[in-house]
Amino acid sequence: MRLIQTKDAVGHVLCHDMTQIIPGKVKDAVFRKGHIVTEEDIPVLLSIGKDRLYVWEKDENMFHEDEAAEILRDMCINEYMSASTPKEGKIELTADCDGLFTVDEARLIAVNSLGEMMIATRHGNFPVKKGDKLAGTRVIPLVIEKEKMAKAQEVAGKEPLLALHPYRHKKVGIVTTGNEVFYGRIEDKFGPVIRQKLSEYDTEVLGQTIMNDNPDKITAAIQEYLNQGAELVVCTGGMSVDPDDTTPTAIQNTGASIVSYGAPVLPGAMFLLAYTPEGIPIMGLPGCVMYARRTIFDLILPRVLADVPVTPEDLARLGMGGLCLNCGTCIWPNCGFGK
Repeated sequence: MRLIQTKDAVGHVLCHDMTQIIPGKVKDAVFRKGHIVTEEDIPVLLSIGKDRLYVWEKDENMFHEDEAAEILRDMCINEYMSASTPKEGKIELTADCDGLFTVDEARLIAVNSLGEMMIATRHGNFPVKKGDKLAGTRVIPLVIEKEKMAKAQEVAGKEPLLALHPYRHKKVGIVTTGNEVFYGRIEDKFGPVIRQKLSEYDTEVLGQTIMNDNPDKITAAIQEYLNQGAELVVCTGGMSVDPDDTTPTAIQNTGASIVSYGAPVLPGAMFLLAYTPEGIPIMGLPGCVMYARRTIFDLILPRVLADVPVTPEDLARLGMGGLCLNCGTCIWPNCGFGK
């Protein structure tokens, strides 16, 4: 810091807030810490009694906090995102559309581990709405070494740390299995639930086929929706290990590759995900989807609808945070489930 005459402060960085007091009208900072003084600011500063100021000395080897925040912003920002203007060294990113938000966690940790700078994001692999806040960036001091910011750029790499994957319009076929439903012994409860959850996204339900526990017929029903152009097939029922539950076998018999039969999530342990050779996802949903407010289906559906492939490792990673606490008031996705 250096104490200088206010009239000589143009281009310098303020070291603390400058408060303006107008009795009965205002008492607030007219200039914030980190503000770069302009010619127009001089009369205002003099009017609030600031004939001298503490400023940071100019240094060609240092970035001002706003300049550094812009560098951090550029490491993060990607398509379908907007950035705020720098304010007190902070920049925020918001979503320009609905979609699935993802974060390169390893590179984010590497940048944040350098010290004197930070990038804070919402959790990745979760749905966001247009206008949602995605991330905030800032450096901690008022000024930071250019060399350190260059190191951050090197660690971050050339690709943005963040991504927003817009949802794609999807045609969906629903295959409901079970002798008890097929023969009218009980009413189908799965269909309305699946339709309601799909309605939260840009989807078109081609239809719902109810089949008995004959695996060949279930396979044929799935294939019929694929022939109609379905871009997602959801199979409900018949997902346990009981001899009469044949849906997993039927899905496999379509020629689809099984990503996983089972997931470390409650509710939703008996979940199955497969992809056809053409990359069309087929889901096998356990019975909990009928009655639990949020399940494995809610965690995976946004990824599928945003065309983000799901791997066995992705499913395994859900174990920490995969226990739904069934709260009295559900606030998902703004909670720990799936995180």
